[in-house]
Amino acid sequence: MKVLVLLTVGLLQSTACLAQEHVRPRTLLPPGAVLKHALAPRLQVETQDPNVFIAAAEEEVAKVDEYADRASWVKHTNITFDTEWLDARTNAERSRVLLDFIKGAARYDGVAVEPTARRKLDLLKLSTAMPPPDRVEGLDELAALTTRLDSLYSTLTFPYKGRILTRAEVADLMHSSRDPAELKALWEAVRSSLPALRADYVRSVVLANEGARGLGFSDVGEMWRAGYDMSPDAFSALVDRLWTQVEPLYQSLICYMRARLSDAYGAAEQPRTGPIRHHLVGTGWENSADIFLPKTEGGDFDLTKLLLQKSYDPIKLVKTADNFFASLGFDPMPQTFWQRSMFTRPKDRDVGCWPNTWTIDGKEDVRLQSCLDVNAEDFYTVHHELGHAVYFRAYQHQPRFFRAGANDGFHEALGDFIALSAQTPTYLHQLGLLDTMPGAEADIPFLIKMLDRHAGAFVTNLAIDKWRWDVFAGRVAPERYNEAWWQLQRQYRGFTAPVPRSADAFDAALLWHVPTHTPTVRYSLAEIYQFQFHRAACRIAGWTGPLHRCSIYGNKAVGARLKTMLSMGASQPWPEALAAFTGERELDASAMIEYFAPLQSWLAERNKGEQCGW
Repeated sequence: MKVLVLLTVGLLQSTACLAQEHVRPRTLLPPGAVLKHALAPRLQVETQDPNVFIAAAEEEVAKVDEYADRASWVKHTNITFDTEWLDARTNAERSRVLLDFIKGAARYDGVAVEPTARRKLDLLKLSTAMPPPDRVEGLDELAALTTRLDSLYSTLTFPYKGRILTRAEVADLMHSSRDPAELKALWEAVRSSLPALRADYVRSVVLANEGARGLGFSDVGEMWRAGYDMSPDAFSALVDRLWTQVEPLYQSLICYMRARLSDAYGAAEQPRTGPIRHHLVGTGWENSADIFLPKTEGGDFDLTKLLLQKSYDPIKLVKTADNFFASLGFDPMPQTFWQRSMFTRPKDRDVGCWPNTWTIDGKEDVRLQSCLDVNAEDFYTVHHELGHAVYFRAYQHQPRFFRAGANDGFHEALGDFIALSAQTPTYLHQLGLLDTMPGAEADIPFLIKMLDRHAGAFVTNLAIDKWRWDVFAGRVAPERYNEAWWQLQRQYRGFTAPVPRSADAFDAALLWHVPTHTPTVRYSLAEIYQFQFHRAACRIAGWTGPLHRCSIYGNKAVGARLKTMLSMGASQPWPEALAAFTGERELDASAMIEYFAPLQSWLAERNKGEQCGW
């Protein structure tokens, strides 16, 4: 799954979050049957032998995961009272089974265990993002809350001028408007329904923190930061170091874009100093190129128009992405993927539209959950999402607790790394979408959009989890949620709300990852990993031109090296996986900086005389 990004999800994260094969609900066994089946074997593994315990845990967790994921798939592709009920019950039972094994793993803390077994035990203890309390009523309550928050988010509507709008309708209005008053009104309207999620969110934080303390962590945020083969404090320092590398690049972009907004709307609406007023960036690139992209460079192209001209439909988008991975030597998606996925929004029911890739059985049953349109954004989306499916299949032979990315940033980085090639004019020319290769004059508009996407994604997702780490740690009380949210939006992203916000507002909940408690720093890491992957792949391919024009499409040598890394799953610490593909063991933003070096020089010239920073 990804954080969808546009003009700095930069600038257009808000609209990206607005945009949202028929699957029959299966006949499900009673959730209690899962619990009865899963708990019985555990009575036999109260043993001093960690390998016996791990074998039983892997077998049972795999069974319960598949059952719960099938129920959850039905709910996400057909949101009703009954499917929500089933999803809550099955996830409660999964949490109960998992919690019991997590507590069992803790028995081996301090016991001499061989390295592979120790890694499995450690991964097991970190295997849930929202650890439930060790009591039946608390576990059931947290499961119900998380299900309800997801459904509330998926079905939200927004009042505007006497109408009730869907996310897609609000997004369409924001995409087409240049009236700052209308943009401000829409900006407020889309946040007006979010306080309905606040009470459930607050309660879920309390319950998950109770669960984290039961596992030996001070809070959920510390537990999240413990999953990167280093201490939570060392991980925080790593993230801050990466931000130090990326910050000058991002600040130069914001400085340039703020000046262009001031030119377009006037200094009264957008001053030339200070933060950017968030409502002014609620339009897509198709409708804002004349504001941000240089008019003198020429040579730019509109990928959405090219796709439509070539008669692409949602299925052709997905097949194009599948073909990219096949060109590297990976097996095409299985037939069941095409039969069981949800590619477009059904007209007859509520569904979850946030793009998500599933592995149902840990083997070949992979699926895409999405509501695709034919546009440049979803062209990127499908390349990203199929990266998850390829990774799932590459490590399916690993034991259950190693069926994961080297860390969660790796999983997000894989599809984005492929998308770095997929967005180049080189690849689009290879596909026949571009009849001729644009000249170097096209590079600056292209790089502006790419920097907005990638540096914007890095800082956006960092700010989200910085806020949540403070929430989980109790440094931000519920009555200060919104105040703290906008403080961090200004500190990191250079954005401010266009109007005063009330204390009971819950603006953070506009982002799907907040109400669903999905960590987002993984996406910040992915922004760094993907450029390291891209630079390494281009070197393997023998590319000698600029990184931003390199496409690895069709290169089997790159695919072979990539398979080596992906097949490792989580069996080794992430530096080993990184080294298997790139030869590097340190996470470092130098590849991103190299990729954008031509644009950085161009921005430095354009920003002369501006007071950068906010």
